Amino acid sequence: MKVSRRIKVLIVDDSLLFRETLAREIAKDFGIEVIGTASDPFIARDKILELKPDVVTLDVEMPRMDGIAFLKKLMPQYPLPVIVVSSIGKNVFEALDTGAVDFVTKPDMSKAGGMKSFINELIVKIKIASTAKVGSFKKDYVSANLVTEKGNNLSDIIIAIGASTGGTEAIYNIITAFPRDMPAILIVQHMPPVFTKLYADRLNNSCKLEVKEAADGDAVRPGRVLVGAGEYHLRLAKGPSGFYVKSMQGERVNGHCPSVDVLFDSVAEIAKDKALGVILTGMGSDGAKGLLNMRKQGAYTIGQDEKTSTVYGMPMVAFNIGAVQKQLPLAKIPQEICDYLSL
Repeated sequence: MKVSRRIKVLIVDDSLLFRETLAREIAKDFGIEVIGTASDPFIARDKILELKPDVVTLDVEMPRMDGIAFLKKLMPQYPLPVIVVSSIGKNVFEALDTGAVDFVTKPDMSKAGGMKSFINELIVKIKIASTAKVGSFKKDYVSANLVTEKGNNLSDIIIAIGASTGGTEAIYNIITAFPRDMPAILIVQHMPPVFTKLYADRLNNSCKLEVKEAADGDAVRPGRVLVGAGEYHLRLAKGPSGFYVKSMQGERVNGHCPSVDVLFDSVAEIAKDKALGVILTGMGSDGAKGLLNMRKQGAYTIGQDEKTSTVYGMPMVAFNIGAVQKQLPLAKIPQEICDYLSL
């Protein structure tokens, strides 16, 4: 029987105990081979050149050179999928800016099963990262100067965006390209608790729009972006005072909470043809059926193309089932949205 090639992983962390634990536990998965470990970026650089790993796990806080500085030196010369392993902090997003594919948070050892849950999550993300394209389209992205027509009634229009692996930077590129005059935007990015607020704050500080992590009952209005909170499903609702969101815990849908399908289905039901749906890079199929539902209700739907997707999973499934009206490279999506709103 033919056996698929195992994913070669290099572990970079300054803690000997943590390195050994990581190496031992993730190597239990038959699809992964830990080919080496490194205690700092200088050793890691040599081992990358020698061993040619498929995926690197990288601690951010290390002696001699921190993980961010290492990424800045590594990615232009030797682009490869990197998963950041870090405590909660804003430096995670700086790492994603620099080229890391994804991140996992270090386990809380005071919680029962914390390490096991962490290892399981890391194994899944290593497998996803091994299929990711890195260093191909980021350098080509040019933020457009977008201006929508004045006088458009934006109060009844809803833009819904969903993404997973690679989505933090894809969404960032889209949102920071928008002018202040935009309809309400709702976002589901697969991301754990706490990080969704950090991500929303990062967007808020980088763009012309107001961006916040969604809270139950938040008003949905033009010029505002609401990011679904980790472990809370995000739904659009409408009351006597207008649109608002429901942010509630619930069972995982397609393995995720928040789920893109949950958001898109609610937008299809409430906003119908006064909506625009965008599905971006990510593993799996979450959001595809919801986007199809939006299209059936008259919404305009856009999917990211294969070339510019870090992982062409979610947008591929959406395209294959007929949910996507227009498939575009990431750099053209903001202008397409503004052009559509100007009709």
